[in-house]
Amino acid sequence: QLQLVESGGGLVQPGGTLRLSCAASGSIFSISGMGWHRQAPGKQRELVATITSGGSTYYASFVKGRFTISRDNAKNTVYLQMNSLKPEDTAVYYCNANVAQTISSRALNYWGQGTQVTVSS
Repeated sequence: QLQLVESGGGLVQPGGTLRLSCAASGSIFSISGMGWHRQAPGKQRELVATITSGGSTYYASFVKGRFTISRDNAKNTVYLQMNSLKPEDTAVYYCNANVAQTISSRALNYWGQGTQVTVSS
């Protein structure tokens, strides 16, 4: 059974920093794209950032210059370094990964359970 387990959320003051981690475990042959999304109360889930297996990144405009996505392919882990946090960054953050579990299977998208990030003074 494949799992994505997130960690690193919490309560932080405006202007503070947090680093989220998301580790994939289970039967894994390869992981292509990985990413982070977030969902604030009463709002739809939105894309935050993505990273390919080769390290190419994409950022939503509202986090560009403040957040950095990275990954460790050896550890099947994706990170989100969040700096200069704002109250509007408060949300549940979810990671996702496109995983092929065997050499012959197609990649499927998997989601983590989410981790709460609260930015408040």
